[in-house]
This record gives sequence, C-alpha cells and structure tokens, in this order.
Amino acid sequence: MIELLQRVFRTVRDSQRMIDYEESKRILLSDVMAERRELAANEGVRAEVLYYLASDVDSNVRSAVAANEATPVQADLILARDLDDHVRIDLAGKIARLTPGLTAEQHQRLREITFEVLEILVRDQVVRVREVVAEVLKDVANAPPEVIRTLARDSELVVAGPVLQFSPVLTDDDLLEIIRGAPIPGALSAIAQRSEVRGAVADAIGAAPDVAAITALLENPSAQIREETLDRLLDRAPEHAEWHRPLVNRPLLPAKAAKKLARFVARGLLMLLNERRDLDAETAHAVKTAVVRRLDAEEQAKPRQQPTKLPPKTQVSEAVARARDLKATGMLNEAAVLSALGTDRAFARAALAVLGDVPVEIVDRMLSAHSAKGLTALTWKCGLSMRAAVKIQVLLAQIPPTVALKPRNGDAYPMSEEAMRWQLEFFGGMAMEAVRG
Repeated sequence: MIELLQRVFRTVRDSQRMIDYEESKRILLSDVMAERRELAANEGVRAEVLYYLASDVDSNVRSAVAANEATPVQADLILARDLDDHVRIDLAGKIARLTPGLTAEQHQRLREITFEVLEILVRDQVVRVREVVAEVLKDVANAPPEVIRTLARDSELVVAGPVLQFSPVLTDDDLLEIIRGAPIPGALSAIAQRSEVRGAVADAIGAAPDVAAITALLENPSAQIREETLDRLLDRAPEHAEWHRPLVNRPLLPAKAAKKLARFVARGLLMLLNERRDLDAETAHAVKTAVVRRLDAEEQAKPRQQPTKLPPKTQVSEAVARARDLKATGMLNEAAVLSALGTDRAFARAALAVLGDVPVEIVDRMLSAHSAKGLTALTWKCGLSMRAAVKIQVLLAQIPPTVALKPRNGDAYPMSEEAMRWQLEFFGGMAMEAVRG
C-alpha cells in the first residue's frame, strides 16, 4: 500500500510544472498568494525554498507546504506547532501516511525528527488533527508503537476507536491495560470488534459492566470466549435481551450453555437454538424437551376465552375419515385444502395430516408453535405449492404476513429439502415427547 501511494505521488510530482531556482526566488518575494501556494505545492522545488515558505504569512501557503512530500522534516517540525488548525491537519495526513515507509536504512536523524513531528501531532489539542493520524495508521503493521499507544488512549472515540479496533500493533497486554484503566465510553466495544479477540481480553470485557461491549463481543464470531466466561454471561443474560440472539448464534456453543439458553430465550430464538445441527445428541434432546415444555406452558397460560381448544377427538376422527375418503377418490387436492382454511379448520388440519402422511398431533404441534418453517415443510410434503404454504401459515396458524415465509424465485420453496425434512423429523419427535410426557 505504501509503495502504491508513493508511486501515485511520484506520478503527480512528475506531472507538475518545473520551476527553476531563479523563478522560485522571484515567487518567494511575490505578493500574489496563488503563485506562492503553487510553488509551495510543487515537489520539484529546492528544500530551502519550502523551508522558507513554511513561515509564510498566508495559512493557505503553509498548508500547501505541510502537504508537500518534498518538504524537509525540519520545516515539518515548525509546521507541527502552526497556529492554524488546517495547516496541522494537512501535515498530520502527510506524516501519518509517510511514517510507515521510513526504513532503517534512512538517515537516523531524519527518522527521529519525523517521529518527533508525529508525536507532536498525536497530542494536538484539535481532535481532527489526531483523528487524521489515527485513521491513516489504524491498520498499519509497522506504525510506531508509542504513537499507536498514545492514540489508543485518546480521550475522543473518533481517535481511539479505529486504533483499538484495527491496529495490529496493540498487544493483548496493551488492550488489557486499557480495559483496566477506566476507558472512555465506546472503547471496550471497539476492542470487542477486533478481528481477533483472545481469551484473556474476552474475559476482561466479559467481566466489565459495559453491556454494549459485551453485546459486541458476543456478536463477534472470532472472539475466543472461554466457557467459564460464557457461563457467567449466561447467568446475567436473562436481564439483557440484546445478548440472546448473539448467544444463540455463537459458532461454538457448549452443551451447558445451550441448555441454559433454552430456559429463557424468546420463542423464535428457542426454535433457532433447536435448529442448530452442531449439538450432541444428549444436548439436542434436552433442548427439544425444553421446547416442548415451553410451548405447552405458553398454551396453558393463554386466556381461556381465546379459541385455542382443539376439536373433540370424535370431530377429529370424522375429519380425518372424510379427508381419507376424498384422497381415495382423488379429490383431496390443493383447492380442497385452501377452501377449508377459513371455513372448516378441523378438516384443513386433517387434510394436511392425510396428504402429508403424518399424525394430526404433528400438525397441531406446528400450529401451536406458529412455526412458519414447520408448516412450510409440511406443505411441501403434502405436494402443495409454496403459494398454498403462505396461506396455510397466515390463515390456519395465524402467523403475521410479515413473518410468514415467502416463495423464492416465483413459487419455489425458500428452504432446502434437507432443512424441510429436518423440520418434519423435529416436530415428529416433539409429538412423541408429548405422548411420553
């Protein structure tokens, strides 16, 4: 990147109008600011000319000198203390951009003065000056460590934040020292979003009272959160709903954590947790049992006046018998199911059970759970269209249209066949759990 920038700047410099020494001297004495500024911006003039212009009475001229890569570092040292903010901002951008390119082969005094200029700029009272330096150096691997540490401890998040989040120069020890030293608001969240957050740093963030930072840590899939830390966060999680989704979505979720989450996350997240394929058999069974119990408890907690009762068994049996008769004559089709959605719910349930070759109890479990995915899978197994699946979700399960699964690419099912088979297996297992319970 540094080589690319240098090549660009060389191209710009070579395209500039060459100004000889005699003309330079004439312009130095000119009262025309535009001429002096053009001279100050030209990288082909002598160093002593730029040094002289660094003290020009016009700040526009001094800004041009500050931005000029050919300006000698001795002049940069003067400009670093310029009274005009814009001059120091232009200088900050140039110095921060060029500093990583300084090599050990370069003159030691040149390096020392350049770093001295940079250290002055990172302590500038104007936030924008420090912000420019931080933005340029935030992801530079060979940036001066002391400069990066100073920026990381800045009192303004626009300065410290980018360095805390991206700088590869900061070590875990640096980060831990910052975390323990009463950091500014937002600093912990920036650290929590780093591309690599190792165990000790994750532990320190997890132990902090900063809820937003812990949310960012949980949302970071690369954060190495140890099981002990995760366990402590789970004990606090019922009071912090914003942690629930990132906890359910953690790439590596210990069995103990999955079982704890099943006790308190909302229904939608509970179903998402249940759909994880990386849980061992024992944990998956425990989560599934928790799903069944939670859904049963929610059903029992509903007001009695709501129409949640299932039809009597005799009515169910009659509806199933009627659906089987229609299937035998070839008349149990999509039109028959759709026409029953608003007029005969018992028959609609029975028709789905017969067409899908599943017990009515499985259909009832899907309806009770308001499971868009489960009902979509069942509609697919019945051989009906995705258009029918949408109507079954909305009219039969009373799932809000904004939440219902929609067709993909016209009338295609939005789930893979593997995912739909898994949904059917899951609700089949739930029904068996209910019978055994």
